Amino acid sequence: MRALRVYLSLISSSFFFTESFCLPPLCKLWRKFHLNGMYKTGDVVLGGLFEVHYSSVLPELTNILCISFDPLGFRHAMTMAFAIDEINNNSSLLPNVTLGYSLYDNCATLGIGFSAALSLANSQEEQSLLQQNCLGTPPVLGIVGDPFSTFSIATSNVLGLFKLPIVSYFATCSCLSDRQRFPSFFRTIPSDAFQVRAMIQILKHFGWTWVGLLVSDDDYGLHVSRSFQSDLTQSGGGCLAYSEILPWGNDPNEYKRIVDVMSKSTARVVIVFAHQAHMIQLMEEVVRKNVTDLQWIASEAWTLVDGLHTLAFMPYLSGTLGIAIRRGKIPGLRDFLLKMNPKQHNNDYKYSMVRFWEYIFDCRFAPPPLGWVENGRALCTGDENLENIDTVEFLDVSELRPEYNIYKAVYALAYALDDMLECVPGRGPFSGQSCILLNLVYLKVNFTTSFGDQVSFDENGDALPIYDIMNWWWLPDGRTKVQNVGLVKKSASKGEDLILDEDKIFWNFEFKEPPKSTCSESCPPGTRIARKRGQPVCCFDCIPCSEGKISNETDSSECTNCPEDYWSNPQRDLCVPKETEFLSYHEPLGICLTSASLLGTFICAVVLGIFIYYRSTPVVRANNSELSFLILVSLKLCFLCSLLFIGRPRLWTCQLRHAAFGISFVLCVSCILVKTIVVLAVFKASKPGGGASLKWFGGVQQRGTVVALTSIQAAICSSWILSASPAPHKNTQYHNDKIVYECVVGSTIGFAALLGYIGLLAILSFLLAFLARNLPDTFNEAKLITFSMLIFCAVWVAFVPAYVNSPGKYADAVEVFAILASSFGLLIALFGPKCYIILLRPERNTKKPACNQYLTVKSNSIQFDLNTVQIQYNSKTF
Repeated sequence: MRALRVYLSLISSSFFFTESFCLPPLCKLWRKFHLNGMYKTGDVVLGGLFEVHYSSVLPELTNILCISFDPLGFRHAMTMAFAIDEINNNSSLLPNVTLGYSLYDNCATLGIGFSAALSLANSQEEQSLLQQNCLGTPPVLGIVGDPFSTFSIATSNVLGLFKLPIVSYFATCSCLSDRQRFPSFFRTIPSDAFQVRAMIQILKHFGWTWVGLLVSDDDYGLHVSRSFQSDLTQSGGGCLAYSEILPWGNDPNEYKRIVDVMSKSTARVVIVFAHQAHMIQLMEEVVRKNVTDLQWIASEAWTLVDGLHTLAFMPYLSGTLGIAIRRGKIPGLRDFLLKMNPKQHNNDYKYSMVRFWEYIFDCRFAPPPLGWVENGRALCTGDENLENIDTVEFLDVSELRPEYNIYKAVYALAYALDDMLECVPGRGPFSGQSCILLNLVYLKVNFTTSFGDQVSFDENGDALPIYDIMNWWWLPDGRTKVQNVGLVKKSASKGEDLILDEDKIFWNFEFKEPPKSTCSESCPPGTRIARKRGQPVCCFDCIPCSEGKISNETDSSECTNCPEDYWSNPQRDLCVPKETEFLSYHEPLGICLTSASLLGTFICAVVLGIFIYYRSTPVVRANNSELSFLILVSLKLCFLCSLLFIGRPRLWTCQLRHAAFGISFVLCVSCILVKTIVVLAVFKASKPGGGASLKWFGGVQQRGTVVALTSIQAAICSSWILSASPAPHKNTQYHNDKIVYECVVGSTIGFAALLGYIGLLAILSFLLAFLARNLPDTFNEAKLITFSMLIFCAVWVAFVPAYVNSPGKYADAVEVFAILASSFGLLIALFGPKCYIILLRPERNTKKPACNQYLTVKSNSIQFDLNTVQIQYNSKTF
């Protein structure tokens, strides 16, 4: 105890900042403030600042008269007294140390509150007996209070210079978290910064992105306004439709203007950070203009204010959601309050107790304290029983909210003092492991209340924040019920956690559902947000995503591109595999072309059968029947190769289709060319001196010519495949929403050489046949060859531009059509007339005598018969 008293004497000199230095033989205060309060002695004294009265009269600075008694404020002060008594009775906390208290009334006046804080830090004793040092009533080691943010700012600015801890239970201004400016300020109530984040969590939960904000014209409101706008923008939770400041005092024109703004706005949610006085004036104007269908969000300053629960206001305010200080339980507090009595306190500090007693029992003491007198009231005896008036709000301890914060603040100071006293020199937390008297470091406490809540302070002096979410009910009998519907808290390791029981929430709207409050309706998936120039970000238009892009979230700011093989669905909210396109056997076009190909193949087979059956007739034997058979086989291959162009392209089909097509047509055209050359050679040989030319066009030479001409095409195709092989390819250039499967030619030169070679043979055949078209012969094929080559050339001349300009599967269809058209043209032109004669005009399938002079030519050394196409020259047969 002696060591403690030495510590306290040092503390006394540390925090003594008025003119009270050691001047033998006295320490004298230059001035003493006349304040209302209560005092209890102890080894260590804790100070407290409370609003026991909410107005004051200051005739002189030394003669302060506090009026308008506040019973709840008085209960706050008694809660601190109860907590100190409980600690004194706790043997495990501060053993052998008795705590005292010095509680002052700030009368809701800045000057009085500031004076009280100075008095707590300096001691109120006018004189102290001295020996060598100034020994007297020690100043407080910590202050619980002040409840107002503005008052706390003023006192902390001064007392922070002397590192006197101040632990507020009700000051919420976020500015007080500035450790550079307020190094000794702590609080057990969450700051407005957390209250703002808690409200933003509620807005996000219900999707309210377009809200109005009303704040009071003081530090509390102005700091909240800045913090709210900043945090709301950073969180992306919404926008402010308007932000207005509620003036102090009676200013009806300003309130009319503000309510006009509210009524004209499309925002259906109004957040108010203000005090009861502001809300009363505001609601009077709201009622006057009948502004309904608003969802009110209340700050902790007015969430639990009974003065707003009136019959006039509740039709508008019912359904209000509010932030409230965390409710707690303090066992034994009610019994402590019931034992209070004005006779327990000395005359210097009993003014507040006397005022409380007169207020509760509606009586007066004689003589009245400090000149207070009211006629017509009974005299107070001090023996009245508080249990007889248990319906008074003062004794209702079911909703302890500010009291719970006061309780935690007292215990925080007690634990800090306990840590200080248990510090062992050489193991302390300061430089050199030393121990220093009560300092801010000891307020880094961490304990759990009997209610189960953890109490600790962060680096800014703020406790771990937690708020209750309240909802206003207007019951049928006219009563108002404020019900707890959830909580929002923050742990040391996680962010804000909002827990709501929506089934308990009462909504003051027609459909009993949460209202919608948005500047613009949410953009559904498949659209993106387009900002409106000059308006808040919450006001926007919804623009559908363009083709190939999607948005699969609500209110997406951008549309994302689909992967290469995917495309957007019609709703633009999902990427689906692109439709694949190729000339298929299952589509009508593919079925038609396939049918035509098979029909042409069948007709070739039928014609070939007819020619084999009638192979000994003149029509078949005319002009070398072997070449006719070879032409029919090649035409059959031409019809069949068109099938390679139908179906999903694969490597082998891409490589084979053009090779088969080119070789088949060259085989056919080369046979026709040889037939044409033979016709010309025969008639040239019929002229004098022309027989020598026939020796080059015998059967072997004819077959050799066909093989040679076809081999050239085979060489072209082989070189093409080996150098730049055609291959399947997914083409996305023709259609953005489709994948066109096609065969790329690989080498354009190879493809051009293949077609050019066929064209060269066809043109040569056409020219030769055209020259021989009028030669006399019963079965002269020159005219038929001319006509067939004309069709062939016309088809392929038309094919080139059509093929180049046809995208995707239609290019394959054009090529198949050209193959089929030219094949049918050759088949019909070359073999149609012959089949007609064989089947329908058999009488014409003979040699006519009139033509023998042209059919049989005799000379001294040459004899040939066109019916057998056997040429004899000098005893040799060709």
